[in-house]
Amino acid sequence: MTIKTRANKRQWVARHIAGLCALAVAVGLTVAVTGPAQAELRIDITRGEVQPMPIAVTRFPGESVAETEVGQNITQVISDDLARSGLFRPIEERAFIQSASSLAVSPNFAEWRAISAQALVNGRIVTEPNGLLRVEFRLWDVLAENQMAGMAYRTQPDNWRRIAHKIADEIYKRITGESGYFDTRVVYVSESGPAQSRIKRLAIMDQDGANHRFLSDGRFLVLNPRFSPTAQEVVYMSYFNDKPRVYVLDIDTAELELLGDFPGMTFAPRFSPDGNSVIMSQALDGNSEIYTLDLRTREKRQLTRHPAVDTSPSYSPDGSRVAFNSDRSGGQQIYVMNADGSGVQRISFGGGLYATPVWSPRGDLIAFTKSQGGRFYIGVMRTDGSGERLLAEGFLVEGPTWAPNGRVLMYHRQNPSRDGTKDTFRLFSIDLTGFNEREIVTPADGSDPAWSPLIP
Repeated sequence: MTIKTRANKRQWVARHIAGLCALAVAVGLTVAVTGPAQAELRIDITRGEVQPMPIAVTRFPGESVAETEVGQNITQVISDDLARSGLFRPIEERAFIQSASSLAVSPNFAEWRAISAQALVNGRIVTEPNGLLRVEFRLWDVLAENQMAGMAYRTQPDNWRRIAHKIADEIYKRITGESGYFDTRVVYVSESGPAQSRIKRLAIMDQDGANHRFLSDGRFLVLNPRFSPTAQEVVYMSYFNDKPRVYVLDIDTAELELLGDFPGMTFAPRFSPDGNSVIMSQALDGNSEIYTLDLRTREKRQLTRHPAVDTSPSYSPDGSRVAFNSDRSGGQQIYVMNADGSGVQRISFGGGLYATPVWSPRGDLIAFTKSQGGRFYIGVMRTDGSGERLLAEGFLVEGPTWAPNGRVLMYHRQNPSRDGTKDTFRLFSIDLTGFNEREIVTPADGSDPAWSPLIP
C-alpha cells in the first residue's frame, strides 16, 4: 500500500474518468429488447409490514454447458437479492409447470397463475463471437398478462454476478417504483482476536457478502470507513504509526493519502456529496470541533465553535446542511446546521442519548443510534426531529448506514458473551418497516459498515 498526495488532482480525475469508461465497456450498456408495457403490478413499500410478492425466476438457459451454468448462477443471485429485500417470495423451481423450452416462445400465464406467481422472470445466455456474454431477461406481469421490462446486457463472462444484481435492481424498480440497491458494495471493519487486542482490518464485499477481500493488513487500527460518491475511494481513520489520522484509499490501486497532518486527533470523516471535500472532527486540547478539508485547495475550514464535543458530521444529499451530534445541551443529542456552520439547531428531544446521525440519500430522514435504559436502538426521524421511529434494538446496535435508495439500513450488532471476553460483532440490515432484519454474513466479526452508492 503506497501513500500518495494530490499534487496533480487533474491527473487523478482523468484516470478516474478513463476507469469509468472502461467499466462501461466491461459491463455493457443496457438495451431494450422490447418496449416495456405500462406496469400494473406494484408493491406499495410505504406501508408497514408488506406481504412478499410471489415471483417465479426461471433458469436462464444457454447452448453450452458453461452458458447453462452461468445462467443457473445468475438465476440464483437474482432470487437471493429479491428474497433478501423482504418484498418478494421466489417460488421454488419444482413448482413450475411450464417447461423452459415453451417459455422461450411465450409464457402460459394460466400455468403461472396456478402456482400463485404474480410476476415471472425468464431469460437466456448467449456467447457472442467476440467472447462477450449476452444476458437477456424479461419481466412479466402474470395477472395482467403483459411484459413489464425486457433488457439485454453484454459483459465479460467473469462479470456475470454484477449483471445478476443489475437485473434484480431493474425488477425491484419496475415493481416498486423505487431504485434498487443490489449492485452495490459494503466497506466495513473486520475484527478478530481477543478482546484486549482486537485486530481491525478494512474489508470490502458486495452487498450480499460475495467478492470479499481485505483492504488493509491489520497492522494498524482502522475505524469509520466511508465511501466517496463515485464508490472509487474510501475515507477512514487509522492509527498509522500510532497517530490517529484520516486517510483516503483508492480501492483499485491501493494508493493511500493522508488528509493533513493536523495536531491532535482527526476522526469521523465523510465525503461531501460532490466528492470535493471531506468533513471530519478534530480533537485538540480536550475539545472536539467539526472541520471541512477541500481536497483541491487543501484549505481547512472550522464549522463549529463550542466547548462541547461536536462530532459524527453527515451531509444532506444536496450538501446544504450537516447533521452532527453534540453534548452541548448536557447530553449527547442530534443537531443540524447549514453547510457553512451557521443556523445550529437541536432536533432530538426524546428520552435517552443520540449519536451517529446519517442523512438519508432521499433527504427525508436521518438515521441514528440511541441509548436508553441500558439498551441501544437504531432509529430514524424526519430532518426536523419529528416522527421518530425505532427499528432495531439490542445490547449494542450501532453505526447505521443507508442503502442508496434510502429504504434499507445496515448496522452492526454486538452480542455479549457471559464473561465479556468473547463478544461477537455482526452486520445486519433492516428496512424502514422494521420487519425485515437480516444478518450479512462475513468471514470474521464485522462492525462499522458503510454502504456504497450504486456502482457506475
